[in-house]
Amino acid sequence: MKFELTEEQKLIQQTAREFAERELKGIASKLDKEAIFPKEQIKKLGEMGFMGVAIPEEYGGGGLDYISYVLIIEEISRVCAGTGVIVSVNNSLVCDPLLKYGTEEQKKTVLKELASGKKLGCFGLSEPSAGSDVAGIRTTAIRDGNEWVLNGEKNFITNAPQADYAIIFAYTDKSKRHHGISAFIVPKDAPGYSTGPKEKKLGIRASWSSSIFLDECRIPLDNILGDEGMGFKIAMTTLDAGRIGIAAQAVGIARAAFEEARDYAKQRTAFGQPIAQFQAIQFTLADMAMKIEAARLLTLKAAWMKDQGLKHTKESSMCKTFASETAMWVTTKAIQIHGGYGYLEDFNVERYFRDAKITEIYEGTNEIQRIVIARALLKE
Repeated sequence: MKFELTEEQKLIQQTAREFAERELKGIASKLDKEAIFPKEQIKKLGEMGFMGVAIPEEYGGGGLDYISYVLIIEEISRVCAGTGVIVSVNNSLVCDPLLKYGTEEQKKTVLKELASGKKLGCFGLSEPSAGSDVAGIRTTAIRDGNEWVLNGEKNFITNAPQADYAIIFAYTDKSKRHHGISAFIVPKDAPGYSTGPKEKKLGIRASWSSSIFLDECRIPLDNILGDEGMGFKIAMTTLDAGRIGIAAQAVGIARAAFEEARDYAKQRTAFGQPIAQFQAIQFTLADMAMKIEAARLLTLKAAWMKDQGLKHTKESSMCKTFASETAMWVTTKAIQIHGGYGYLEDFNVERYFRDAKITEIYEGTNEIQRIVIARALLKE
């Protein structure tokens, strides 16, 4: 068992860290406060191969492994979690299923544009009445000659306002329940496709999300992803990978909060000494560090299993749940260590706290993750 990163992975990690420090650190607070989409930074990340990290170079990607992807998401999210999730969605929720289930033509056209960062993608699964209950979606897709006609609404879709392509899940045969769901590649310029206004969110504000409306939306028959009726399987396997990215995002947020709290504790004095000298603060910092390290190791293990082609559903759910709850706990304690200052927008820890919350919710709430984990355990 080896815990050491390869030289290539270390270089990727350092490159991502330097990019985040150089391109995002100085503007992260502004991106959050004004909900600015980091268009130029995303373009540069695409040029670096970071918008399709684990996609082969022949399809426009970086040709790296999933461990490298995790390292990149952690480093970017440590500085700007909003930018981190833009990158994560394009990589794991869009490029990954296109690579796994797409036709060669779809890979050479759509995937190549997305993985290279020339285009941006989103993942249209959630609906107003169907979040965790995927089989509860109402969007439909009906054949009409050489086209599919889609009708329905998706909501809470990350990247939707800027996305050039959306992977949309819709029923092609409602009588089959989840076996009747199919996945489709829908370009933003398809007739009948539109997006709603940008949603106003608690955190990750640099990442825009909105509803997607499909009103007699017409796409070619060839735009189906995988076979008809494979949508549920595509969604579940895609989310297995996506949860690893969210775990990495949570680790990055937690790490940022820990570092701010540690440094503040060294500088802030009370009763004639730095508060870092008090055992209560030392114990809190120690607990923070332990939880973050455990979360990172769970995340790296899930990424390693994906790289090895091993089933990683349970491990993805474990790392997502543990890392997100660690991020929430660490950011809460970071505010406590800062005292009253931690409650002010002038200090970054309040942003980390707001950013952390969503990691417990999207790509499968932690309650759903515990069901997934328990079912896997009971089959062993």
